[in-house]
Amino acid sequence: MVSVISLAVPILLSALIVFVTSSLMHMVLRYHQSDYREVPRADAVQDALRPFNIPPGDYFLPRPASPRDMKSPEFIEKMKKGPVIFMTVMQSGPPTMGQSLILWFVYCVVVGFFSAYVTGRALTPGANYSTVFRFIGTSAFMGYSLALLQFSIWYHRNWGTTIKSVFDGLVYALLTAGTFGWLWPR
Repeated sequence: MVSVISLAVPILLSALIVFVTSSLMHMVLRYHQSDYREVPRADAVQDALRPFNIPPGDYFLPRPASPRDMKSPEFIEKMKKGPVIFMTVMQSGPPTMGQSLILWFVYCVVVGFFSAYVTGRALTPGANYSTVFRFIGTSAFMGYSLALLQFSIWYHRNWGTTIKSVFDGLVYALLTAGTFGWLWPR
């Protein structure tokens, strides 16, 4: 058994490596550029929504008042007429990345922490690189990728976008696994 405390360096270093790599993947490779399509007549849609002053949050339109209401003729008609929308409304104002970047780094640390915990319970000091790589890589992949599938299953997010993000998670997991394999206590 290996304590999580003794794995602080690979946890933090792998988080930093994933953080930098993800930035490069999104800014240089730009294959996520097509993840979101533009709404037709976007300016007119924004102008039409602005008077409602919708507060930041997640919304479903049309939204039934209860599960029973999903079977009502009125709700079914609204679904047929459309549009049917899942949307997230963000705070208005200039784009800022600071808080999101901080939260992303913290998330990378959390994935590293739990991967270290699982692997530290399964392996001992001196475990070989490939065994550490396999345990950490699998745990990190679960943390970075598997929950993303729910958004395509339940909210009909574009599967192409989801698969690209799962691929990103695989890259992050491999980098995390390599860092831990290299720095695993001997």
